[in-house]
Amino acid sequence: MKMTVNGQIVEYDVEADMPLLWVLRDELGIKGVKYGCGVSACGACTVHMNGEAVRSCQVYAEDAQDADIVTIEGLGKPGSLHAVQSAWIKHQVAQCGYCQSGQIMQAADLLSKTPAPSDQEIDDAMSGNLCRCGTYPKIREAIKSAAKDLQEGTVS
Repeated sequence: MKMTVNGQIVEYDVEADMPLLWVLRDELGIKGVKYGCGVSACGACTVHMNGEAVRSCQVYAEDAQDADIVTIEGLGKPGSLHAVQSAWIKHQVAQCGYCQSGQIMQAADLLSKTPAPSDQEIDDAMSGNLCRCGTYPKIREAIKSAAKDLQEGTVS
């Protein structure tokens, strides 16, 4: 099977029902995507598949065949961060950091669809991403900041 991950075509030979999460982490060595619960309840494993945020623990390897996958490693690069990544740093969102790659990927998906989200739209979009440290107010602040930066064209 093959798919594109962070702009690179990769081939993988796994059982068809292996979760994409394990393909990414164990087969391809991409560690930014995290295992949190395995049942799509926490959002730590969020990646973009064909431009949509998905929980990689619930996507089978066979369903990712020929897909375009973007993980936190492919969202932005040092020196050219995505607006959400820059806002996360600027607003010091992360505490323990475990959930943050999933949070950032979900936030980037939100902003790609809703360029100027309200507090309620942010809360609704992010409700499936859990943060044990409770940084939700900082997450909302960072999303609003990233939205403003994207609208003003000050970051990618």
